[in-house]
Amino acid sequence: MITRMGILKKLDNISIEQFKKYWLEVHAPIAAKIPNLLKYHQNHVVNSAQLGIEYRRSSHIVDGFSQLWFSNLEDMQEGFSSEIVELIDKDEKKFIGQLSLVTVKQNIVIPVINDKPLIKRMSLLKRRPDVDKKTFQYEWAEVHSEYLKAMPNVKGYIQNHIISNDDMRKTSNLLIDSKIDGIVELWFEDVKSLEEAFGSENGQKTMAHASTFIEEISTFLVETHEIID
Repeated sequence: MITRMGILKKLDNISIEQFKKYWLEVHAPIAAKIPNLLKYHQNHVVNSAQLGIEYRRSSHIVDGFSQLWFSNLEDMQEGFSSEIVELIDKDEKKFIGQLSLVTVKQNIVIPVINDKPLIKRMSLLKRRPDVDKKTFQYEWAEVHSEYLKAMPNVKGYIQNHIISNDDMRKTSNLLIDSKIDGIVELWFEDVKSLEEAFGSENGQKTMAHASTFIEEISTFLVETHEIID
C-alpha cells in the first residue's frame, strides 16, 4: 500500500478554528471522491511543543497532516489525474496557505490497538548532511526501530519512508522548502506517558542513536479524524 501525505499550513487571514472546520466539513467530502482512494485521515495539530525530547527542529509552522492511502503507485497516479483534483486544487486555496506533498511507504513497527483513547505524535525527520539516504533508511528501519520497541509506554509506532518528494499536482508555495526524509507516527496513553517513555533509560538510548543519523526532529501532537477508514 502507498500513502500520499500532505503537510499543511493555514492561510494567514483565517483562524486555526476556521481552518480546521473548513478542512473537516467542506474539503474532506471533496477529497474523499478521489478515485481509487482506500483510506483518508486528517491529522489536526493541537500542540507543536517538542514534548519529551530536546532536539534541533525546523522553524516550519505546521497546522495539519493529511494521509491518503492507495493500493499502489499506479492507482494513486490515476486518482490524482482525475477531474476531481482540479476541484481539490481550487478548494485548497480557500483555507491552505502553504502545502507540501510527499509519497511514502509505511513500515508498521508497532501496530496500534485502538481499545482505549490514545494521543498521537507526528514528527518530521531530516537526516544529517553526512548521512546518505540509503544509510538513513537502514538506520531508521533496521536499527532505530529496535531501540524504540524497547521503550516503555509506546502504544503504536509507524515509520513513513519518503519515496518521492515530487509533486504531480504542481503545487506552488511549498511549506517544506528543504526535503524531509521521513515522517514518524507514535501513540501513547497521554502526555505523561510520552514524557516518561523518552525520559527512561531506553528512551535516552533511543535518542542517542537518533543523533547519529538525524539532524532535525520536529514534533507535533495531532487529533486524527478518520474520513475514510
